[in-house]
Amino acid sequence: MYETFGISEDVIRLGSAAEEDLKKVFAEIDEQCMRSSIKVLKAFQDNGVSTTDFNEVTGYGYYDGGREKLERIYAQVFGAEDALVRPQIMSGTHALYLILSGILKYGDTLLSVSGEPYDTIMSVIAGNSTNSLKNCGVNFESIDLIDDDFDYERIAERVRQGRIKMIEIQRSRGYANRKSLTIEKIEKVIKVIKDINKDVIVLVDNCYGEFVENREPTEIGADLCASSLMKNLGAGIATSGGYVVGRKDLIEMVADRLAFPTAGKDLGANFNVLLTYYKGLFFAPKVVASALKSMCFASCVLEKLGYKVSPTFDEKRADIIQTIELGDEKKLIDFCQRIQMGSPIESYVTPVPSEMPGYPHEEIMAGGTFTPGATIEFSCDGPLCAPYTAYMQGGLTYEYGKLAILLAVDGLMD
Repeated sequence: MYETFGISEDVIRLGSAAEEDLKKVFAEIDEQCMRSSIKVLKAFQDNGVSTTDFNEVTGYGYYDGGREKLERIYAQVFGAEDALVRPQIMSGTHALYLILSGILKYGDTLLSVSGEPYDTIMSVIAGNSTNSLKNCGVNFESIDLIDDDFDYERIAERVRQGRIKMIEIQRSRGYANRKSLTIEKIEKVIKVIKDINKDVIVLVDNCYGEFVENREPTEIGADLCASSLMKNLGAGIATSGGYVVGRKDLIEMVADRLAFPTAGKDLGANFNVLLTYYKGLFFAPKVVASALKSMCFASCVLEKLGYKVSPTFDEKRADIIQTIELGDEKKLIDFCQRIQMGSPIESYVTPVPSEMPGYPHEEIMAGGTFTPGATIEFSCDGPLCAPYTAYMQGGLTYEYGKLAILLAVDGLMD
């Protein structure tokens, strides 16, 4: 069956052994997929979705019933008061920028309690651009994690001191050398914060985390969370866009920033994408499950080969990202190039390291995806710096993810 791709017998046996070890893990992923599917289907039915909700609305975008219904569905799925789901939101970073710039004003303080956010968000916060938060008079502080958990004591002390307008939590690891944060840990730190000052706005960067666990950040006390639709909730069907969910008053402020004051959520043509947004959300539980299975398979196989992986295959997961510490620049480049060879799109392309805007090191990126940058599809990348860690994510189906991993592993064993 694998002769088409020239995968060696040793690698095939290694994959089979991994799948034996993964039976219980895969069953748990399937159970979570069912929980998420029930949540989504109930929201579709409660809101009476109709084919007329997929109609294109052009021009200013007034009176778009399908858009309004989709946003009610997102709010219900997330246990939130309101939502903003728009093609005009270009990325997860853009969604977060809209929140930060729409709510924080001159003299306000933003505190990150999960260490410094990933590189592109740091450029939004403290970059040299005229419109960075720093240059608009917003103060920024951060508190590092301790052993992959929050520094609860230091956070509580800082909140008691006052003058904090918003606290940001990055659920996923980004390129940091730490584990992603579980909903259980996020719930605990939000309780610590809110018990001291209930008025502090808690924002969770939810990128890569949706439907991985049974609850979302806004169901456990977060005031806002956001991400891109080219990640989990787009399911590889949505080709652009992003979402913000949370408190109604805060969503109105973010919508005003996206459009202009007084227009808010009432404005914005849908560019005929509503069908893909509805479908993306509908398929998202299954696609996230496939991505999780692909990452668990990669973790198990590569751990068997002696590589340091995070999370381990049987570890509780908070997102769809898998890291593999390859320890060598050539191995990182070769591994990503082999992942590209296993892609459906542009498998003939050989990725090479290059500079990337917003990142301090050269990056090697493999992503033969239907939608460029859609990290819910199978992709792998990493910065060219020690310890030469590959960051792998996504997988529209487990079968395609497994094939790409076997091809990449076959190259490591040459």
